[in-house]
Amino acid sequence: MEKYTLSNDKKVFGIRVKTFPLGIGEAFGSLAEMISEGYDRSYYGIGQMMNNEVVYIAAAEEKYEGEAEKYNCESYTIAKGEYLIEMIRDWRQKTDSIKDVFKEMMHDTRFDNTQPCIEWYKDDDEMLCLVKSKK
Repeated sequence: MEKYTLSNDKKVFGIRVKTFPLGIGEAFGSLAEMISEGYDRSYYGIGQMMNNEVVYIAAAEEKYEGEAEKYNCESYTIAKGEYLIEMIRDWRQKTDSIKDVFKEMMHDTRFDNTQPCIEWYKDDDEMLCLVKSKK
């Protein structure tokens, strides 16, 4: 597992997935459809346990201030700092195994379980799994 430093907060906006995990693909599809550039930006999955339930947000990188409001979406911030990462190549063929990667990462003693897990979909091939490191 490698370390990665996110030097600045990332502003994103997105849609909460109502039926996790089944609704993930639909949420990302809806998000890309409403954005005029479609997939010409980074997308993120933000997941965290809350009240024994996974809260998952399908999110897109905010390109300009007020973009979330333009699309009637909620704004989120991915916090800067040090993360543990695992890269998944050809992620579209491996969506069933992403949960296993995060499960392993969450067993690392450096994992800050007060922070959400992040999926960073950089492009059609490369996806990064990120968990925040304890300070």
